[in-house]
Amino acid sequence: MINNTWKTLGLMAFCGAMVLTSPSEVRADEISGPGLSYGNYMVTVDADSVTINKDEDGQEALMTVSKGSAFEVVQDMGDGFLKVKVNDTYGYIPVDGNATVSSTDEATLAALEVQAQTDAAADFRQGIVNYALQFVGGRYADAGSNPSTGFDCSGFTRYVMQHGAGISINRSSTAQASQGVSISADQMRPGDLIFYGSGRSINHVAMYIGNGQVVHSSTYKTGIKTSPWNYRAPVKIVNIIGD
Repeated sequence: MINNTWKTLGLMAFCGAMVLTSPSEVRADEISGPGLSYGNYMVTVDADSVTINKDEDGQEALMTVSKGSAFEVVQDMGDGFLKVKVNDTYGYIPVDGNATVSSTDEATLAALEVQAQTDAAADFRQGIVNYALQFVGGRYADAGSNPSTGFDCSGFTRYVMQHGAGISINRSSTAQASQGVSISADQMRPGDLIFYGSGRSINHVAMYIGNGQVVHSSTYKTGIKTSPWNYRAPVKIVNIIGD
C-alpha cells in the first residue's frame, strides 16, 4: 500500500508540473517527479541524431535514431534519461537538449508507434546498406565468400546479410532468389536483393541501396561496385529481410 501510494503521489506531482509549465509540450529538463504514466507520454527527438542505449549507464548502444523519431515513455529514470519502448524491447534515451516530451491520446500514440516502427525499419535497412558499401572497390573472386580474398555476387550478398544484418541466406544466387518475398520494383527498399539472368534463369544478384542504385560484386575487372538497379533487366526482386 505504501509503495502504491508513493507512485500515485509521484505521478500527481509530475502532472502538476506539467500544468504549471505547459500542458502541451515540455522540455525534458523541466520534468519533475519520480515517474511518468506508461503509454500517456511520448518523447520526440529534436536533435539530428540520438543514440538509444541498452542500459541506463549508456555502456552499450541499442540503435541511433534520427530527428522526428518518437517513442512511448515507460519511465523517467532521472539524470536526463527516459526508459522508452523500442519495438519489442526497451532502451534508454538521453533527453536533455535532445528531445521533447509531450502528452498524447491513444490515436496519436498509435500513429506515432507505427511511425517509430517504420523509422526503425528504415534505419535497420540503411545500416545494412552502409555495411555493404564499405566493400566497394574490393576484389571479385569466383566462388569467393570473404573480404580478404574477394567475393562472387552471391558470396557478397550472403556475407553482407549475415554480418551486417544477422540474417542467414543461401549461398547461390538461384537459391537466394527462392527465399524471402517476391516484390515489384515500386516496392523495393534499401537492402532488398535484385536478381538478374537470361530469360528466367538467374545468374547474378545485387543489393538495392536506394536512389536507383545497387551494390554488387560484378566482374574481375570492376570488382565490387555500384550500378543503376536496371543496368540489366531484373528477373526477380526479393525482400529478404521480412519486414
